[in-house]
Amino acid sequence: MYKILSKEKLTPVIDCLKVEAPAIAKKARAGQFVIIRIDEVGERVPLTLADWDAAAGTITLVAMEIGASTCKLGGLQTGGSILNLVGPLGLPSEIEKFGTVVCVGGGVGIAPVHPIARSLRQAGNKVISIIGARNKDLLFWEDKMRLVSDELIVTTDDGSYARKGLVTEPLKEILEREKVARVVAIGPAIMMKFCSLTTKPFNVPTVVSLNSIMVDGTGMCGCCRLSVGGQTRFACVDGPEFDGHQVDWDIVFDRQKVYLKEEKEALDRWKECQCQKS
Repeated sequence: MYKILSKEKLTPVIDCLKVEAPAIAKKARAGQFVIIRIDEVGERVPLTLADWDAAAGTITLVAMEIGASTCKLGGLQTGGSILNLVGPLGLPSEIEKFGTVVCVGGGVGIAPVHPIARSLRQAGNKVISIIGARNKDLLFWEDKMRLVSDELIVTTDDGSYARKGLVTEPLKEILEREKVARVVAIGPAIMMKFCSLTTKPFNVPTVVSLNSIMVDGTGMCGCCRLSVGGQTRFACVDGPEFDGHQVDWDIVFDRQKVYLKEEKEALDRWKECQCQKS
């Protein structure tokens, strides 16, 4: 059992939990993830690490309440616990001095891009960050991102806060105005695809994080397979970060459609059970 030391609502549907996990915190690196199982009947859910503190023995997880399991997670409170938690899994982000790096976080993807931006800046890079969400109510960690960035641009799709528009718009402007050595984009698959399409004409290496369907997290089940550069890769052991220009996005979207249908059915069943209990 992994004790929840604190719980915070970052937005009405995004939760931040600080969890006691000293062994994981000791080994954690930017870009890695964990797999959680909330209870004995829960599914395994991969979550990229949002932060960690090796000295305190804690890790920070951020999740959006979008399916049955993440809604269950959102219902947990300080003092509660998570049954199973394994990690850190996956390969850490490549951190070195590249030059100017643009870090793009969309929606809940702001959380995992934060430690990557921090590590890149500590390595001596100039870090320009872009964070965006559908509206003001879904934005979070603006202050934290500002602290780890040389420049921060904030967007909302509907213009309810900061600059109106998609994150790809300021990304293109940055690429046109200065030499960028690398782009890191984390968020919804459609956002990562269009960030990759935006950077491709500029020949700028672009890293995306594909936190797809997973079961065991060790490459044995094959659930997280995808095609990168025409070759089969597994997000859990070969990723979760990949070259966005080489990812077969059509396969990513097709697999998401199947999962989202099953997840909706599971969420409907969970909501029905909650209504019967109340």
